[in-house]
Amino acid sequence: MATDQIIVYGATWCPDCRRSKAFLSEQRVPFQFIDLEVDPTAAQVVQDINGGKQIIPTIIFPDGTHLVEPSNEELAEKIGLSRAAMTDAYDVIIVGGGPTGLTTAIYCARENLRTLIIERSALGGQAGITERLDNYPGFPEGIKGAELAERFAQQAARYDVEMLPAVSVTELTSLGGGVTQVTTSTGQKLRAGAVVIATGSTYRRTGVEGEEDLIGAGIHFCATCDGPFYKGADEVVVLGGGNSGLEEGLFLTQFAKHVTVIERGATLAASRLLQDKVKAHPQMTLLTETAVAKFTANDKGKLESLTLKAKDGSESVHPAKGAFVFIGLDPNTGWLNGLVELDERKFIVTDRMMVTSVPGIFASGDVRAGSTKQLASAVGEGAATAIQIRHHLDDLNAGK
Repeated sequence: MATDQIIVYGATWCPDCRRSKAFLSEQRVPFQFIDLEVDPTAAQVVQDINGGKQIIPTIIFPDGTHLVEPSNEELAEKIGLSRAAMTDAYDVIIVGGGPTGLTTAIYCARENLRTLIIERSALGGQAGITERLDNYPGFPEGIKGAELAERFAQQAARYDVEMLPAVSVTELTSLGGGVTQVTTSTGQKLRAGAVVIATGSTYRRTGVEGEEDLIGAGIHFCATCDGPFYKGADEVVVLGGGNSGLEEGLFLTQFAKHVTVIERGATLAASRLLQDKVKAHPQMTLLTETAVAKFTANDKGKLESLTLKAKDGSESVHPAKGAFVFIGLDPNTGWLNGLVELDERKFIVTDRMMVTSVPGIFASGDVRAGSTKQLASAVGEGAATAIQIRHHLDDLNAGK
């Protein structure tokens, strides 16, 4: 399917579509955006490309090739973008551009420290794809996650923080004396007096039969991204009874006629306020002590039902058009290759000063063991880490 220019198939409400469009625009790459909700033929094009699955963004390139839900790194590779840091030595290198990393960068840059953020995806982290934030101080009416993330990034840019887009860090190497070498996915080797790991965490999967084949065809991990696909659906389910699960379940009632929240345990981990909202909501039902045993597809390869297993071992079939999985987070630490100490869940162990087991390497935010996984505390940890970095660099420069 050759085209004269890049075509982005997506929807205005899709955060990943907005990210891809923003990335292409920032790189001054011309493209055409086709909205699935405006052009009735676009959905069929997307499904034809993706084997019947409606996954966005789907991006078609002039040579006829395509990318589906590409990371910024994949997009950068495809369009031939140069992704090199401006120099090979920095005072501070921050791995991860979520609220924690951006806050650390702002505080460090204000101290006239040469600061680099390396971000493999979109600036803003999990907050950037959250539909609405109602508990972040200073916004009594709430604020969209994407807007807050953009404000963080703009403030960092104001203080001349260098931000390296669409690049991953593949290795950290301690050079001794508190200095660390950072190796990027592009092969560049950088040095810094202080390195901050702020890579956050990723939503966990169930691992049960049928899940892998149905991701994007009924199984999702972001209600903000994919909830509007289920406008008018009779039933969708949410797996997980924590704050995220109940918040996303409430959001989904804007589209589906009914939402069932399924929790393996006997009690919900969500706040009492959220539990009360869900229990009082006429479009929602809670099922506890219930596990998913299987996902089943229809003859078109899309989710048709879930097989649920009760505490007594009995099984039942629960028809649903969509399933949204919010059963916990796994830290993004697999790339560290044992350099710093991790706990049994693979989160990074630090002391109270955000210092890891390796001098000169700090960790903060969702990737750190003991963090609260809340935006306000993530920002606070970012500021606290910057203060500790100042002390570390002072000692380093003094030759201690």
